[in-house]
Amino acid sequence: MKSNPMNARFFSGVGSLIALLLASFLNHDTAYGQTPVAEGHSHYHSHDSIVSHKLLFPSKTPDRIIANLTADPAHSFAVNWRTDQQIATGYVEIAEATDGPGFVLSGIRHVKAVSERFENQNSREPLVKAVFHSAVVSGLQPNTTYVYRVGDGSKALGTWSEWFQTTTANDTADEPFSFIYFGDAQNSVKSMWSRVIRNSYRQFPEVDFMLHAGDLINDRDANVEWGEWFYAGSFIHATIPSIMTPGNHEYRDGVLSSLWKPQFTLPENGPTTAVKETCYAIDYQNLKMISLDAVAFDEYEESREVQVKWLDSILRNNTKKWTAITLHYPIFSTAKGRDNKVLRETLKPLLDTYKVDLVLQGHDHTYSRGFAENEGKGLTVVNDVGTMYAVSVSGPKMYESKDQDWMVRRGEFTQLFQIITVSEDTITYGAYTPIGTLYDAFELVKKNGKRQLINKVPDSPVRLRKDFIKEE
Repeated sequence: MKSNPMNARFFSGVGSLIALLLASFLNHDTAYGQTPVAEGHSHYHSHDSIVSHKLLFPSKTPDRIIANLTADPAHSFAVNWRTDQQIATGYVEIAEATDGPGFVLSGIRHVKAVSERFENQNSREPLVKAVFHSAVVSGLQPNTTYVYRVGDGSKALGTWSEWFQTTTANDTADEPFSFIYFGDAQNSVKSMWSRVIRNSYRQFPEVDFMLHAGDLINDRDANVEWGEWFYAGSFIHATIPSIMTPGNHEYRDGVLSSLWKPQFTLPENGPTTAVKETCYAIDYQNLKMISLDAVAFDEYEESREVQVKWLDSILRNNTKKWTAITLHYPIFSTAKGRDNKVLRETLKPLLDTYKVDLVLQGHDHTYSRGFAENEGKGLTVVNDVGTMYAVSVSGPKMYESKDQDWMVRRGEFTQLFQIITVSEDTITYGAYTPIGTLYDAFELVKKNGKRQLINKVPDSPVRLRKDFIKEE
């Protein structure tokens, strides 16, 4: 199940200058002086830039600020941030947003954070000492915009963040909402993934949350890489709540990144403490959103059994009209030479039985979207359609794919983000490139328990590696 390095596999035999340049970018991140090393390791030099130093080391001023969805997103949200160890405590100040600065005069709530001293030293990086702060802000009103900032609770300059604005979910089930779905960011995050998340926000600023389908970075405990991920999203992370499921690059030797739980506050309603904040469920209006820990599922039979039993219970008792699952490993693999047979044979019967609508995945560094019953027919309208599966990639690391009958649309060598809008009777899905080109689209319409697929694939050719990279 481990990723294969891109350099030998992807660019073998490529003679063009563009291929050489891209290989250089993906294996030598000039943004912070990285020299070529084996995939899975980060690199840091004492002569790195000031920017890299700030990405790595915390200060008194809060950084890596991120909002996360809770299990009750209409009435609460979670927020995490980091400071140096001179700041021992943390607070959130929050108020209902106003048209001007009047919110600072009255009605500000103070929520004390849980603050945790933390140290880690990744291979080829210096020791990083920090305090991670996390808070769940509850008791909020649905569909309401709030302003908040995080800091140490004092009046000292430089110990507070700026004020951010975020909006709670609606408590009305049939009110439309949208979210962004990202496949693997993973490599060259600051230099080449940043434009994807930033343009997704520029193009669709009214989205309600973001979903990351694993492999947010390449090396699970590399502070520089995590710093780049937060830098790329900047204020977007603090404004639009996120959820994430771990990929194999958030793990090593079966152990989850030590930074996962300090950096994120995710629901703790999963089956066991072993997959706390990696396997969980969220009710967002009329959608049941479920995260499965695919890596623990794959590597540990006990975790597999526990997650399957939990998922069966969650789906059996689900009262939401729409259901989506995110996990890192695909049910149907798209990259050449990959096949997650155990995952598919274990999970697909549940997805079929409970008529799960969407499965959102990563890992294979290509794009594919379709359904098991497609059989290569390429129909525009399909009645009583089964579960829709999507595999996507938002970062620059690319593999080749294998054309399969279940696929309605596939693509290679293309960074993408997906905008998914959920309304009372329809899910609308669009996959976009970083420059805003629509690459794939469909609608799922559900009425009286029956699901209809309307394919809206743009009239443009399938994007394949061979069209961009000319072999010698």
